[in-house]
Amino acid sequence: MASAEIGHKPPQAPEAEEAVIGAMMLYEDCLYQAVGSLKEKSFYTPKLRPIFAAISWLFNHRSAVDITTVADRLRTDGTLGEIGGPTTLASLTQNVGSAANIEYYVKILQQKTIQRDLIEAGYGILRKAFDETYEVDKLIEESQTEVYNAVQGNMRSEYVDIGSALNRALDRLQFVQKTKGLTGIPSGFLSLDAITRGWQDGNLIVIGARPGHGKSAIALYMGKCAAIDHNVPTAFFTLEMADIELADRLIGMESGLSSGKRKGKDKMEDYEWELLEKALSKAAKAPLYIDETPGLTITEFLSKIKRMVREKGIKIAFVDYLQLMHASASLAQYRALEIGEISRQLKETAKELHIPIIALAQLNRNLVTRQGSSFGRPVLSDLKDSGSIEQDADMVLFIHRPALLGLSEDGIDRAELIIAKNRAGEMGIIPLEFDGDHVTFTEETISLADRASSIPIKSPMGSNDITPISSEVYSPFQHFIPDNE
Repeated sequence: MASAEIGHKPPQAPEAEEAVIGAMMLYEDCLYQAVGSLKEKSFYTPKLRPIFAAISWLFNHRSAVDITTVADRLRTDGTLGEIGGPTTLASLTQNVGSAANIEYYVKILQQKTIQRDLIEAGYGILRKAFDETYEVDKLIEESQTEVYNAVQGNMRSEYVDIGSALNRALDRLQFVQKTKGLTGIPSGFLSLDAITRGWQDGNLIVIGARPGHGKSAIALYMGKCAAIDHNVPTAFFTLEMADIELADRLIGMESGLSSGKRKGKDKMEDYEWELLEKALSKAAKAPLYIDETPGLTITEFLSKIKRMVREKGIKIAFVDYLQLMHASASLAQYRALEIGEISRQLKETAKELHIPIIALAQLNRNLVTRQGSSFGRPVLSDLKDSGSIEQDADMVLFIHRPALLGLSEDGIDRAELIIAKNRAGEMGIIPLEFDGDHVTFTEETISLADRASSIPIKSPMGSNDITPISSEVYSPFQHFIPDNE
């Protein structure tokens, strides 16, 4: 429609379309490849679409595919006359070149389909943009979705043989064996890095906690560790706090200034101004990029993070927090489905961009009332709104502060970082200390050797079957340093 109104001929490749249809009726290998890569809309020629539909029906019903069976199926559909009868089918098989070229023909059809879909999407966007009554925010979201669908909807991933996958796995194994310390991005917590060897590319990490338990604080500390301490380009999407609030917390972390002095309750000494300037000189130049868009949609997130990866070289992204994001309007009334779509998209984005994404998440309120021997520790089923979060995440961490739940015997505000799910390794509980004045977490101030030998590994519920972590696993001064360098 768009091409007709604009007056240009739509992108098409009639000869390639005919060659693909003919090859599908002649060669089984071509049939498998084309059915898995193309759709009806991949064929611009009207008479070829019902033929492809008939071939696909036969394939899906495990029937033989040849001129006779395709003609019979078209006759059943009532479209045999529309395509020109059996004579047309016979002519298509006669025009087939080498079956070896089928992959090239399929790629041509995919590219032409993307071009046509982009034309339709662009024309629709153009008409809506001229409509003064059309809501701009809605237009932006729909435009991003339509362009994304035009491209991704026509691109299918190819399978790989196990030998190829094993070779890549061997390359990675050789790399990690040659690498001292971490193979991923540091978290800022030595005991956590000893288990994970850093945040790994393509992983979705979910950090869950009850409101006020320090989700934002621990995420910002991790972001500071990546961006300021290790110069790793970092994106921080904050849907709840303003960028100035995050900056204030960073000042506290970097300079050690108390909250009273940061808020003006207590006056700063001259030497403290000098210390502050020195502490923040490095932080101000750090590759940390904050986005504080309220009500961020998953589509907006996808657009922004892809642009930031391209323009700023982002290597890790934080989302604070998942349940404040929105998906499409059609899912708004089904909260569990909406959250499931968001978590799925976050995981797919991490995999596509080859970066770790750390998303914060709220926990259900029934955690406070649950009784038992777990000392109030969260479990995976406590993740709020959707079980999809637990399924999509490669790792799930919980922040547990018993004193805030009235479960501390001595009233001291201790904290635990619970590894409740870890697809790539052990689970465990890491004791932390919470510094309320600077709104940050640190590991308990004991030696690394003592800490490494005392961390429970297998069960976050306090199992006696534990495996100590060797203190030799990790050194904070050995990040991405191969043995031979």
